[in-house]
Amino acid sequence: MMNENVEQHNAHGGFPWKHVIGLILSLALTLIALWIVVSYSFSTTFTLASIIILAIFQALIQLLFFMHLNESKSRVWQIIAIGFGFFTAATVVVGSLWIMAYSL
Repeated sequence: MMNENVEQHNAHGGFPWKHVIGLILSLALTLIALWIVVSYSFSTTFTLASIIILAIFQALIQLLFFMHLNESKSRVWQIIAIGFGFFTAATVVVGSLWIMAYSL
């Protein structure tokens, strides 16, 4: 009984190093993207491709470090939630582009 309480406290207590590492990685990716855009020394194609790649990496970091994607036992619900998130984001982007295209 006492051993279970100690293990549970150690599992949830302590300094959140994982969150700090995730924050540092997210800030680094954001600053790299900002530097690429502000420097004006790269082509438009390279700039857009770099921002998209950095955004994908940052989304993965957010999922792994802050949303605890790899820590759940129920992968099915996580996949459904992520799929719904992608569907919602795609709907908002496509809907916005559609409205902007036909509002002229």
